[in-house]
Amino acid sequence: MTCPGKIATTVIALRALVFDFDGLIVDTESSSLELAREMYARHGVELPSALWRRCVGSHLDPYEHLQQVVGPGADIAAERAELSVRHRGTVALPGPLPGVTGLVAAAAAAGLGLGVASSSSHLWVDAHLERIGLLDSFGAVCCRDDVQHTKPAPDVYLAVLEGLGTSAAEAVAFEDSPNGAQAAKAAGIYTVAVPNDVTRGWPFDHADRVVDSLGGVTVQEVDRWLAAASA
Repeated sequence: MTCPGKIATTVIALRALVFDFDGLIVDTESSSLELAREMYARHGVELPSALWRRCVGSHLDPYEHLQQVVGPGADIAAERAELSVRHRGTVALPGPLPGVTGLVAAAAAAGLGLGVASSSSHLWVDAHLERIGLLDSFGAVCCRDDVQHTKPAPDVYLAVLEGLGTSAAEAVAFEDSPNGAQAAKAAGIYTVAVPNDVTRGWPFDHADRVVDSLGGVTVQEVDRWLAAASA
């Protein structure tokens, strides 16, 4: 029975965690930025920081801008293919970023649904998740191959929620980029930003909370964050 003058509130229990991949589970962003700067410098052009910020977490191509600047005489596509090989070699070794494995294991033990929402391809994401031994931990892995629009549109997050059979109000998303945070919030999900070495200091206006690292973050703590936001 609700007392007169009181507003009844319902706390939604945590049911799922959804993770971005690049820069959140594995540091693939540092290599991407280093090689992009190198390629721009090769043509005497400085990589615009605002351009890179728009690209991280989305599927925008920063090299289209470089091609426009240097003109059709430069074979940017061939140079990009060369850098792509180097990038794949660089990121073929690093393991999960701090706190990822522990949080995933704890969430699985607690019976939570686990998903990955990425603007990269399945070929990229699935291979890395398998390499670091986490692919089987996730009940839904949704990538740009699965949706019409990538981040900052919410499509990939909505696909993960559908795959996990849970609602946005029961989930928490972890993102390392403003584009990703915007996508998760557009899907109605409580969003925790975890900036990395590339995105640290960027504005995370769409995130509900910003933490330095997933190291030390517990399922119980995440549940309290969601409960407080839902109260």
